[in-house]
Amino acid sequence: MNALLPEFSAARVLVVGDVMLDRYWFGEVHRISPEAPVPVLKVERVDERPGGAANVARNIVALGANATLLSVVGDDEAGACLEKLLCQHTNLTALLHRDDSISTIVKLRAIARHQQLLRIDFETSPSHEVLNAALEDYRTQLPLADVVILSDYGKGGLTHIAEMIRLARAAGKPVLVDPKGDDYQRYQGATLLTPNRSEFRQVAGGWQDEAELRAKAEKLRLALQLEALLVTRSEDGMTLFRGEDVLHEPTHTREVFDVSGAGDTVIATLAVMLASGAPLPNAMTIANRAAGIVVGKLGTAVVSREEILQDMGM
Repeated sequence: MNALLPEFSAARVLVVGDVMLDRYWFGEVHRISPEAPVPVLKVERVDERPGGAANVARNIVALGANATLLSVVGDDEAGACLEKLLCQHTNLTALLHRDDSISTIVKLRAIARHQQLLRIDFETSPSHEVLNAALEDYRTQLPLADVVILSDYGKGGLTHIAEMIRLARAAGKPVLVDPKGDDYQRYQGATLLTPNRSEFRQVAGGWQDEAELRAKAEKLRLALQLEALLVTRSEDGMTLFRGEDVLHEPTHTREVFDVSGAGDTVIATLAVMLASGAPLPNAMTIANRAAGIVVGKLGTAVVSREEILQDMGM
C-alpha cells in the first residue's frame, strides 16, 4: 500500500447540506428553431445523478469510505428519484427529511456534443420546522462520525450551520466547509474552508501577486478562527494556508470536460483522507489528484480509489 494513500474502509464521514437532483438531456442539434434564433435539441438520452451535498456523499463512498448524508428534499417525484439513486450506493446512509412545502432542487442541463446549451434550475428554501428536525438528527449522528462536511450551496439547508460547527468542535470532530456567498462569519470556528478562486475573491477582494494572496488568506483565516484555508485555483492548482505554513499543489489536469462538481470531489477526498488518519498536506495532495481526474469527466461525477492509484502510477 502506498504510504500516501491509507486504507479508507473504516472512515466515517457525516455530510450535511443542500442536495439536488442533476438531470441531463443529451442529444444532437441539427437545426435552428423557426420560432426563435435558438438551437433545437433532439433529446436522445436522459440521465439523472445526485448533486450538491449528495454528490459529496457519492464521492465518499466511491473512494471506499462510509457516508451518512443529512438533508432536506421536497415530498415530490424529484425527491423520490434522488432517494432511490442514493439507495443504490452501499456504505451510504441517506437521511432525507421530506418537506411538503417545497420542491426538491433540480438542475436540468441540455447537452449536445459535450457542450452545455442550457441549464434550468428549480428551487425553493426549506421550512424552519424541517430544518429543526434535521438539526436533531445531526446531534444524533455526530458521535458516529470521524469527520463532518458542511456542503453549502446557498439553498437554505444550512440555516443552523453555526450551531453545527460549534457542536462538532465541542465533540472533537474536524469540520470541513465548502462555502457559498459573501458572509463567511457563519463559518467561524470550522477546521477548514475550501473556497474556489472566485469565491475567495468575492470575500477577500483581488490580489496582484502571491504575497498579497497569502496576506489576504491569513487575514481571513485568523478572523474566522480556522485551522486552515484551502483555496482551489482551477488551472493553477490549489494552495493550503496555515499561518506561516503555505503549501501549493500544481494542477494534475490533463483534459478538462466539465468542472461542475469538482469542489465536491475535493472536499470529499480531503474528509476521507483525514478520517483515515492522514495529515492535511497529504490529504491535499490526494484531493488535488482526484480533482484532476474528475474534471476529465462530463457532468457531476466521482473518482474511485483505483483511479487515484492508477494516476499515481501504482
